[in-house]
Amino acid sequence: MKAIVQDEYGPPHTMHLGEVPIPAPGAGDVLIRVRAAGVDYGVWHLMTGLPLIGRLGFGLRRPRNRVPGMDVAGVVESVGAKVTAFRPGDEVYGAGTGTYAQFALARPSKLARKPANLSFTEAAAVPVSGVTALQAVGQVTEGEKALIIGAGGGVGSFATQLAAAGGAHVTAVCSTAKADLVRSLGAKAVIDYTREPLTGTYDLIVDIAGLRPMAQLRGLLAERGRLVLVGGEGGGRWFGGLSRMLTVRLRAPFTRQRLDAPISLTRTADLDALRDLIESGAVRPAVGRTYPLAQAAAAVRDLAAGDAPGKLVITLD
Repeated sequence: MKAIVQDEYGPPHTMHLGEVPIPAPGAGDVLIRVRAAGVDYGVWHLMTGLPLIGRLGFGLRRPRNRVPGMDVAGVVESVGAKVTAFRPGDEVYGAGTGTYAQFALARPSKLARKPANLSFTEAAAVPVSGVTALQAVGQVTEGEKALIIGAGGGVGSFATQLAAAGGAHVTAVCSTAKADLVRSLGAKAVIDYTREPLTGTYDLIVDIAGLRPMAQLRGLLAERGRLVLVGGEGGGRWFGGLSRMLTVRLRAPFTRQRLDAPISLTRTADLDALRDLIESGAVRPAVGRTYPLAQAAAAVRDLAAGDAPGKLVITLD
């Protein structure tokens, strides 16, 4: 089968289109014929091997999984002997392994039925970013003030909608090029970080892949407000943004403000909850650009550049 292959860590040009065997599902696996796959920062980390501490999990000298990709939407091709939740022909979405390929494996606990009102391309934009946003925003109260930093990206576009759907007054922080998008997603106010400072007081702050000083963020947070850090980009080569997230966890027990840096895992229950919201019309994926499989490296490069609005998706015929 055709797949994107990477045999060494490095920039996007280390990813190339190649031929690899179709993976064989184990007893507890689902084999998916991939129709589309999302592009997220997890792929960037696996591509670059940064931060270096991450190589303990995904390969010391080279990527343990030669085929990148996690987000997936497609059709079940076959299932292992122990799989009862899905059967061949089911349209699914979720998180898999090596999804930048014509076929990919996934565990049933990370899959759900595809939203009926979405195309495969739209559905592939949801799993990793949507679940991350769902777990970050959590429960909001009508009238709360929410600040979403990085609102114009994959996670941010979902976080903006989820907070607005919960009744919060959302202020979105993004670049000039993404202002119209975040307004269309429910933001009541927009701060263009290229021109304006962050001001105001908020009950909820979701900072997505940001590197703003903790003191600044807490200064914007209400006395009993909630600050959630998402993503580990930036920082040093060894620990990247993970050190900042660890700092939040260490400080959390000693303040009235609620500080959190959750590690998001894609689960069927969250995918089901997102499907309900999507099918009701409360949330929609904001697909910014699409790329054929052969241009996966360009998609990851555009993601890292940060100028593409919404979620980037790789499509397969």
